Amino acid sequence: MAKREKKDLVDKVIKTIKEYHLIETEDKLVLGVSGGPDSICMLNILQKIKEKEKNNFDFVVAHVNHMIRKEAKEDENFVKAYCEKNNIQFYSKSIDVQKLANNNKMSTEEAGRNARYTFFDEVLQKINGNKIAIAHNKNDKVETIIMNELRGCGIQGLKGIEPIRDKYIRPLIECEREEIEKYCDENNLHPRIDRTNFENIYTRNKIRNIVIPYIKEEFNPNIIETMDRLSKLVTEQEIYIHKQVQQIYKEILIEELNQQSIILDLKKFNQQEKVIKSNIIIYTITRLFRTSKGIERVHIEDIIKLCANNIGNKFLMPNKNLKVFIKNSKINFIKEL
Repeated sequence: MAKREKKDLVDKVIKTIKEYHLIETEDKLVLGVSGGPDSICMLNILQKIKEKEKNNFDFVVAHVNHMIRKEAKEDENFVKAYCEKNNIQFYSKSIDVQKLANNNKMSTEEAGRNARYTFFDEVLQKINGNKIAIAHNKNDKVETIIMNELRGCGIQGLKGIEPIRDKYIRPLIECEREEIEKYCDENNLHPRIDRTNFENIYTRNKIRNIVIPYIKEEFNPNIIETMDRLSKLVTEQEIYIHKQVQQIYKEILIEELNQQSIILDLKKFNQQEKVIKSNIIIYTITRLFRTSKGIERVHIEDIIKLCANNIGNKFLMPNKNLKVFIKNSKINFIKEL
């Protein structure tokens, strides 16, 4: 029985990799490995997949010592020893995350995440790699969905964590935390345990340790699977809407100028359903700035109202870098330098 369960998890990850095209031939990956159950499980399974599937891909391991916990150096040494034993190239960096958070007036969580991803990028460039593997699992995805909805993120927030986004891949995203921990036990991996995960200081920890167990006990013992299905449904619908938005955008586009300005046909824009209008605005801004970060629902509503009223002597500035105004029956999105 134990042997079959070990095989099952490896096969599940193989299925995820194939379904979402996470790893292709000749890929060179940076694996973010903290030493905890998720990342050690990911590392161990990718080793097996490389051997089993005879895939011609390669990977190195990157570890960030956050210098917060007294056990941090032990975590680093654990990952280093694992890599040395298995002849895996290992990169590490010590970063005073608390100092980074204080200097930049951000939370410790955000500072730590920024430090990790920045270092992973550095290693990726050093090895001339093309993808970064992060060990997020299905529980992480559901926790993120709940956090998003508590913040009022809307339908977008129901997607949670995606299997692949740009250069970031998540091979364990279809695996639940319980089966990951079981895999570690059965394979004698002895991962490091971050005790701060059990401290209900941060929002995510409260959701993980209080909210989800309560929902499981009182309402739905299969809440993780239920929320995951919802996420996949939302993602499917978003893919469809995105295709529609791309087509309509082409139809109402008048001019794109060197990522400095985009001009749309006002009349054709106003003929669209509100959901399409909202997505066209997001799509347009993303084409200008390569991101829509900082654009909130209120900004989108204001732009839609501006277009509906067709007021030519007014303009909006959702942020200091973007100017939106109506002129000659055209919607102008201008990147302010």
